[in-house]
Amino acid sequence: MSRMHNPAHPGEVLREWLPETMTVTQAAKDLQVSRVTLSKVLNGKAGVTAGMALRLSAWLGTTPEVWLGMQAQWDLWQAEHQPRPKIEPMVRVG
Repeated sequence: MSRMHNPAHPGEVLREWLPETMTVTQAAKDLQVSRVTLSKVLNGKAGVTAGMALRLSAWLGTTPEVWLGMQAQWDLWQAEHQPRPKIEPMVRVG
């Protein structure tokens, strides 16, 4: 049972933070990552890693937890909507 509607991928949120005049190339340069790396995040093809969260927080004046939290919510929502085996609760003895 999903607790919430489909959360945004952090890359979608990041796109909103970037000024319209800023290119992906410039943003990647500012973050000191490759253009490909940043492009994958922005397009939802790659997740925000702890390292990327630290870079984003320094660059945008947020906390890294904001970005990691968004990524965790997105990952969890995706996982909840995939088929998975029925797991029986562990029985503790004694």
